[in-house]
Parts: sequence; structure tokens; C-alpha cells
Amino acid sequence: MDIQEQQIAAEKLNEECSRLAALMNIPGLKAELQNLESELADPAFWNNREKAKSTGKRRAEVESRIKDVAAAQAAVADLEALLDLLKESPESAAEHETESSRLITTASRRIEALRHLIYFTDPLSSNNAIVSIHPGAGGTESQDWADMLLRMYTRWADHEGFGVEMLDYQTGEEAGIKGATLLVRGRHAFGLLRCERGTHRLVRISPFDANRRRHTSFAAVYVLPEIDEEINIEIRPEDLKVDTYRASGAGGQHVNKTDSAIRITHLPSGVIVACQTERSQHKNRENAMRILRAKLYDLKEQEKQKELDKLGGEKEDIAWGRQIRSYVLEPYQLVKDHRTDHETSNVNAVLDGAINGFVEAYLASAARTRSSG
Repeated sequence: MDIQEQQIAAEKLNEECSRLAALMNIPGLKAELQNLESELADPAFWNNREKAKSTGKRRAEVESRIKDVAAAQAAVADLEALLDLLKESPESAAEHETESSRLITTASRRIEALRHLIYFTDPLSSNNAIVSIHPGAGGTESQDWADMLLRMYTRWADHEGFGVEMLDYQTGEEAGIKGATLLVRGRHAFGLLRCERGTHRLVRISPFDANRRRHTSFAAVYVLPEIDEEINIEIRPEDLKVDTYRASGAGGQHVNKTDSAIRITHLPSGVIVACQTERSQHKNRENAMRILRAKLYDLKEQEKQKELDKLGGEKEDIAWGRQIRSYVLEPYQLVKDHRTDHETSNVNAVLDGAINGFVEAYLASAARTRSSG
């Protein structure tokens, strides 16, 4: 990229940064931050712990938004300053080519972060995400596909710098998994991953078929926000049926020899959750209750909004015609999202966690739908 192309790129980045900063209403955020800090500075305000905690969380979010805008503006300013210097001394362009490319990349990433903030209108978007993956009909084929999706999301979280905690993991008889639930920790984890909810379809030559025939497999992904303690979800002890059992596994040292696995049934709703990844029964119960709170919140929102896929996704059949995305390995290579038509032929990269293109396309599409509605 020569100096002129870099100048054009810098101008576009500057325009986009200014547009996003205006949409975020920085003067309004600064005024809100000042009011929040005034509230938190009042000793009497801390008498209500839950309200104080919620207000403190909102202050942290507002501060982060203001800092994100400032960081993007600073990155664009640094890029423009370097390019102005190169315009005056074009002979040094080659010497600074690496630096200018780095600044363009930095500014682009900062602006992409601002776009996320514009997309996230749900207050729970900033929460951690609870992601559950379940194979559809098809036995080993679908179980192996569910395991591939688990690896994809784990790799994606690693690339994005998010923490991952496995809350439940059940191995398949021959290969893959019968199910898995993981907690993805990081700012806007739920806002980013909620677009992954739905049925995912895989087409490939089966590694489990001696005749090398092409198979179609399905797996469902459910995404819920981790619910903060200040959100009141009433769970009465008498409404819970708690069963303990011995955790299953592939064998070896990781098989528990005590009944540490937990299954909790919420009797009024019929919701069942299970955890078995920890050796401690207490820790498994804690994780199960975390998932239960999220599921009950989801049901509460579904009833209130009368939308079956408000947060966790519509619980539909995991089969043909219900898929949100197809991953085709044979007879050609293509990953296509059926909601946005975003696609790529680099299937291996996607299965290795490169799903940001699909996330961005969905968020942009959802934002357009909201604005037109």
C-alpha cells in the first residue's frame, strides 16, 4: 500500500470514527458518568447494596465506552500524523512502511470495537456468555460435529482473549460429545456470541463410514447471558430436585470415583441442568445453579416478550431446514450463514475459530433491522 492508498484509508477511518463517536453521544455519556459518580460518592447511597452494585457496573461500562472512543480517535490521529510526516518526506516512506501498516491495523481494530458498542443495545450484551452445544440425530456423526463446534468456539475465545470455563462435558461413546456447556468470560461475550444460537449443519465425507459416503450432520448451539446476582431470579429450595451421580468419562485418571456429578431439576418449569466437570460436588452444584439461573431468566424473558428466541434461541428440532449456517466440506468448500448470506470458502479457518466475519455480518444486519423498524 503506497502513501496515497494509505491516505485514502486514513480518511475513511477518520470519517467512520467520527460517525461512530457521534452515534455514541460522548457528551451525553460524560454527563451520565458525572451523575453516576455523584451518586456513588454519597455515603447513604451504599445502604442499598444491590442498587450500588448495579450503578457501579453501569459506571464501569460508561467509562469503558468513553475510553474506547478516545482510543480509536488517538489511533486515527497517530496514523494521520505519521502520514503527514511522510507527505513532507516521501523518501522515508519505505522506512516507515511497517509502522504505517501497523497504525492502520490498530485504528481499524479500535473502530471495529466501536461498531460493537453501537450494535449492543441489550444491557446484557456486556455479560459473560453460557454456551451449550448439543448434537442432533445421527449418533457418532453428529456427536463428532458437536465436538468440532466446541473446538471452534474455544479457539475463537482464545483468539479474542476471552476466558473459557467448561461447566459440563459429556463424551460420546465412540467419538465426539453428547453435550457440552462452557462459560465464556469477557466484555461483550454474550453480545458477540448470541448470534451463534441456532442449528449448525455440516456436510462432509464421513470419517466413520468405511464406504466414504457423504453425510449431513446437525448440532444445536444455545447461548445465554450469565445472570448477575443483582438481577432477581427467585429459586426456592423446595422447587429443586437434586440428584447426584458418578461422572462419566473416557476413562483413566479423569473418571471420578465419587458421586460428584450434579443434576438439578427445577420442578415448576421442568428445566433440567447437569454439571460433572469438577471433582467437587459443591463446585458442580455451583455451576449447575449458574446455568439454571440463566435458563430461568431466559424463560422469564420469553414469557414477558412473547418471543421464543429472545435470548437463548428457539428450541427447535435439530434437523434439516432449521439451520442458521451450513459448513460444506464436500463436494466443495463453503461456509454460509443463511440469515445474512455472508460466506467464505476458507472452511478450515472458520473451524479454527475465525468466525468474526459471520458475527459482524449478523450484528450489522440486526442493527439495520432495528433502525428500519
